[in-house]
Amino acid sequence: MTGEPPRSQAATAPMLKALNERTVFETIRSHHPISRAEISRRVGISKPTVSAALAALLDGGLVRETVRGGGGPTYGALFFEPVPEAGFVVGLDIGGRYLRGVLAALDGEERAREQADIGPGGIAEVVAQAAAMRRRLLERAAVPPGTVQVAVVAVPGVVERATGKVYQGTTIAGLDGFALADALADAFDHAGPRGPGRAEVLLENDIHLAALGEQWKGVGAKARDFAVLSVGTGTGAALVLGGRLHRGRNGTAGEIDFAFEGGVDANPFDPCGPALVRLAADWAEFRDADTALRPPVTPEQIFAAARAGDRLAGLLVAEEARRIAVYLAPICAVADVELAVLAGGIGLNADLLLEPVRGELGKRVPYPPRVEVSALGEAGALTGAIARGTAVALDRVLASRIGGGPA
Repeated sequence: MTGEPPRSQAATAPMLKALNERTVFETIRSHHPISRAEISRRVGISKPTVSAALAALLDGGLVRETVRGGGGPTYGALFFEPVPEAGFVVGLDIGGRYLRGVLAALDGEERAREQADIGPGGIAEVVAQAAAMRRRLLERAAVPPGTVQVAVVAVPGVVERATGKVYQGTTIAGLDGFALADALADAFDHAGPRGPGRAEVLLENDIHLAALGEQWKGVGAKARDFAVLSVGTGTGAALVLGGRLHRGRNGTAGEIDFAFEGGVDANPFDPCGPALVRLAADWAEFRDADTALRPPVTPEQIFAAARAGDRLAGLLVAEEARRIAVYLAPICAVADVELAVLAGGIGLNADLLLEPVRGELGKRVPYPPRVEVSALGEAGALTGAIARGTAVALDRVLASRIGGGPA
């Protein structure tokens, strides 16, 4: 035993080294461009220790030297910034009609984006489309596949996190109960069984990701407690409480349809697009209101007609605002959020819906939240996918390159 450090001391040295490197990296990431002396001042670590950490981070390709912006003397100091290209993230949004994809670096900066129509062949065809889109995104940005740390995929259904299966995904044939995570992982690398170094596939409910997108770059950026209600081909909600996405015990938080009699099939308050279209057909036949609408119509046609002064369309939009408020009311009454965000193809009609929804909600809850329309539009889920993905990817990159890598 002579000459060997105590076991606890031997374990502590690499841990301290990794901790110092992570601390220096996070400081550079938050305050770049930044000098060695400024890092030392900010984190309270000696300059020699900062220098050792910087050397390791430079060797690991996590930071690089840069120039300080603006004027003023630098007195020969070197400045440092993170290397966004140390890792990449793919975000995919599987919708009822479109497949959208984006490739981003560790700083969240978009490097490539693409959209394609969803094919008619069901979930197997969607998986093949997703793999092809991922490949094209990487080729367009000249990014090696091995540098992609994670793919975050938004899906219209409940994600069973333990199995990677999607349930109640009714917008795509074959999606309900399908092991989507494994299928996508196989399609992405064409390697068959799961192996070491394989890019991770994370599935997330699309509205949950839209909430993360609003928190990162949207109207929820300054809110600790808010809800997102997405109204489009379906209706779904998501909650951010205490600054964190609330998924619930089974990942079903926000499945607001089940709070109403009739559920997703026969709910008289459902504001989703198909329900609005059915209501338009009924009212065109039985209500005495002048209209140029001739069923079958689309939600887009209803809102366009309302803007043009069509009386029946105006009544339909007023009813739609009431239904949205009915859906928001139980969320606001139970969670007491400070903000409610309207999203989805229908929810984004701010000019016709925002004020009526605010008024209807004020009739139903004593302390109504501020109601706003999403600032991200149709990009909400993809924005959230990149927010989630960059956090995961950064952890993976740091774990592999800091403190000598994983033990």
